[in-house]
Amino acid sequence: MPAMEQISDPLARFRAAAGLREAAGLKRALRARTPDDDGLIDLASNDYLGLARDGRLVEAAAAATRTWGTGSTGSRLVTGSTALHAELEARLCAFTRAAGALVFSSGYLANLAAVATLGRDALVVSDAGNHASIVDACRLSRSRVVVTPHKDVAAVEKALADRDEEHAIVVTDAVFSVDGDLAPLEDLHAAAVRQGALLVVDEAHSIGVIGPSGQGAVYAAGLAAEPDVVRTITLSKSLGSQGGAVLGAPEVIETLIDTGRSFIFDTGLAPGSVAAALSAVDILHNQPELPGRVRTRARELASMARELGLETVDPAGAVVPILLGPPETALRAALICAERGVRAGCFRPPSVPTGRSCLRLTARANLSSDDLTVTRGALTAVAEMKVTK
Repeated sequence: MPAMEQISDPLARFRAAAGLREAAGLKRALRARTPDDDGLIDLASNDYLGLARDGRLVEAAAAATRTWGTGSTGSRLVTGSTALHAELEARLCAFTRAAGALVFSSGYLANLAAVATLGRDALVVSDAGNHASIVDACRLSRSRVVVTPHKDVAAVEKALADRDEEHAIVVTDAVFSVDGDLAPLEDLHAAAVRQGALLVVDEAHSIGVIGPSGQGAVYAAGLAAEPDVVRTITLSKSLGSQGGAVLGAPEVIETLIDTGRSFIFDTGLAPGSVAAALSAVDILHNQPELPGRVRTRARELASMARELGLETVDPAGAVVPILLGPPETALRAALICAERGVRAGCFRPPSVPTGRSCLRLTARANLSSDDLTVTRGALTAVAEMKVTK
C-alpha cells in the first residue's frame, strides 16, 4: 500500500477519463423527455408497434397493479412468481411455438442467464456484432470465447470443429441492434447441428417484427420446434412493456431455474409489466398485420435516405442506420433532426466500432405519411450538412 502522503484523489482518474471522452465526442448525458416526446416524431425508441402508450396495455397494467400491487415482492423462487407470470409464459409458448418459457425482469438479464449459464464449461462462439448484453454474458460464463466475424458461418463452424471442449454454444442476435441486418439462422443452425452445439438467438429486435404475425426470426426460419435452439426475447421493445424471457426446451428452462444466477437472485418482473406484455401478445394475435407495417415503414425510411445520398442498409426489421463516420458528425446530425422535429438515435463508440458512428432510425407501425414528410425534411438537412461539412 502506498505511503499516506502519496495517496492521490481517488476520483481524479475518472475526471481525466471524462475529459478524454468529451474531447473525442463520446460524452453522454441523460435527457429527460416530456410526455409528448418534446413534440418530436419518435424515430429513436424501440417501441416498434407503437404499443407503449396503447390504452389496452395501459389499462391492463393498471388493473394488474390494483390487484397485485406495484412490485412482485421478491425473487421468482420466493414470492415473485404470480399467476400472471405463469400465464405470460404459457402465452409466449403458444405464440412463438416454444416448448418452454421463463420470464425475467429485463431482456439483459435473460441474455446473461441464457449465455452465461448454458455456456458454462463449454466453448462459446459469438458474432462480432452481438449486443453488449451477450458480450457481458460471454465474460460471465468464464468459458473460452471465440468471437467470429459478422455473419461468417464458415468461421463459426471452424471454431466449433477445432474445439477441445466437449460442449459448445453459438450465440447471435437475430436482427442486429445497430446495423439492422438479419443473422443467417438456418445456416448457423445447420453448422451447430453438424458440430453438436446449441444455438442461442437473441430475438430482442425481431419479436413482434419478423415472422407472419411477429413470432420472431427463429419462427420465420422454421426453427421454432428445434430443441437445440434457445431464444431470448425482450418485452420492452415491440411488446411495449418491460422485462424479458428465455424460450427453450424443458431442460433449458429447468437449468436456468436451478442455476441461472440472474434469475435466482433478481426480483421478479412487476405484475403491471407482465399484464402489459400479455395484452401486447393478444394484440399481435388479433392484429397480425402490425409487423408488416413496421417493415414497410423501415424500407421507406431506408429508401428515403438513399434518395438523399445517405449511406444505409436494406433493413431486415425496424432498425435503419444512417452511417456517418465520426462521432461529431453523428451528434450534429441528431441535433439537426431534433431542430426539424425528429428524434433520432445517435450511436457512437463503444456502441459501434470506431468510424461507424451513425443515426439509428427505428420505424414504428403507427408512423403516418405526415411523419415521413417531416422526416424527409430532417434527413435532407443532414445530407446537406454532409455536403457542406
